[in-house]
Amino acid sequence: MNASVPDSLIPYDEIVQEALRAVVGRVLGQIESTGGLPGQHHFYITFKTTAPGVDIPQRLIDRFPDEMTIVIQHRYWDLSVEEGRFSVGLSFNQIPSMLVIPFAAITGFHDPAVNFELRFQAQEEPDGPEPHEPAENDGDTEIKGADDGSNVVAVDFKRKK
Repeated sequence: MNASVPDSLIPYDEIVQEALRAVVGRVLGQIESTGGLPGQHHFYITFKTTAPGVDIPQRLIDRFPDEMTIVIQHRYWDLSVEEGRFSVGLSFNQIPSMLVIPFAAITGFHDPAVNFELRFQAQEEPDGPEPHEPAENDGDTEIKGADDGSNVVAVDFKRKK
């Protein structure tokens, strides 16, 4: 008798990841439609800088060749949410920049005001991701995680190939 679990022919992990990334899109869409962040809400969004569809200035790619974290809090403009992606204006070292980020490139979303966090499975690379520094877009960029793990959803499915 074989005790191993058979490989699924349904891509559950991809379906769940897509649904959770849609949560990020819905939240950003609400912020876009209301014109601002309510209360103390603010977002740390981590994404792969070289993922397909990411459009950011070359100087940011040079500084963050794998992954970077942006902060949407006080100084942002032109937030626009479209099917499959969002764009936002942010300032990095006093230099204004427009960023276009597909939801598929996002690896993390955190709202420290309510201790809510989503983590997404990154595309597997042969050597794994390189360490990165948080972005310095004119504000505190340190992500403060939950001590007790509450409101944290981590999706880390491993599928046999």
